[in-house]
Amino acid sequence: MSLEIIIHSLVGLLPVCCFLVALMLLDSYKLVDVRWILGTIVFGGMVAGASYLIHSAALDAFDISFTSYSRYFSPFIEEALKGLIIVVLLYRNRIGFLVDAAIFGFAVGAGFAVIENIYLLQILPLTDVRVWIIRGFGTAIMHGAATAILAVSYRALIRRKDRSPVVAFLPGFLVAGITHSIFNHFFFSPVINTIGVLVCLPLLMVVVYQRSEQAVANWLDVGFDADSELLELINSGRFSTSRVGLYLMTLKEKFRGEIVADLLCYLQLHVELSIRAKGLMMMRESGFENEVGEETKAKLVEMKYLDKSIGKTGKLAIKPFLQMSRKDLWQFYMLSK
Repeated sequence: MSLEIIIHSLVGLLPVCCFLVALMLLDSYKLVDVRWILGTIVFGGMVAGASYLIHSAALDAFDISFTSYSRYFSPFIEEALKGLIIVVLLYRNRIGFLVDAAIFGFAVGAGFAVIENIYLLQILPLTDVRVWIIRGFGTAIMHGAATAILAVSYRALIRRKDRSPVVAFLPGFLVAGITHSIFNHFFFSPVINTIGVLVCLPLLMVVVYQRSEQAVANWLDVGFDADSELLELINSGRFSTSRVGLYLMTLKEKFRGEIVADLLCYLQLHVELSIRAKGLMMMRESGFENEVGEETKAKLVEMKYLDKSIGKTGKLAIKPFLQMSRKDLWQFYMLSK
């Protein structure tokens, strides 16, 4: 392999990877597991392969020029495919806050860009190095930024319970697709496009990180206080006279006594694990690494058992007190990893 090809490879592939690492390092709460980042990059690469097959079939099937297709069709197809990975991650409760949405979104785009540039390196190995500077610092980072925008928008809009997943997905998808399409139009020179990406993207990420860090801090403060108060109430013996206790007593008419007892145990475990997860996040933010202990793992196992015992109906009965948002579901994933 010649030195020229090595230089082209580094210039084409390293910038987007370095930017992703920078995003992960800026995450002061260490919300995202590196293993999931690597897996997401792999899936992003698989999406790039699927996109190539779809583009080839579409160009063969329809009477349309490559230029028109790359401007008006391929951006939306690619962003839709990349967006599906974000939908799956959110559905599996791997995304809790805007910052991890941004990291996962950029990781999907990074995987896509890496495979795309590797393919181009195979067919255009001796192209001018300026082309690979534009590919590495412009096109590749654009792929990551567009999907990060989609992921952040989707995560922000899906919070509302009355909003369907499709409606929540569309705004970010349209912004990502239009951004991608504008980049492919080359209204300005490739160099200007690349500079625009490098200037606008850091500003966008700074805004996302600032808002997300504040949201995490607020959630920790409010959630920790509320969980502590509820746990103190349960342990004090005054639980039966509280609104939660009185509500659970009314469930005796609908559930057997042992199920009511399981509901109370489930609620207590939920609160204890919630406090534990928030404590871990606070320690991480302060720079301390703290492993999940055997006691916590045992509680997670017990909670899974109770989850099956009380069933979906039981969980619905105590849902008003659990307030199981996506952040709450995410924190249990953080404890179990």
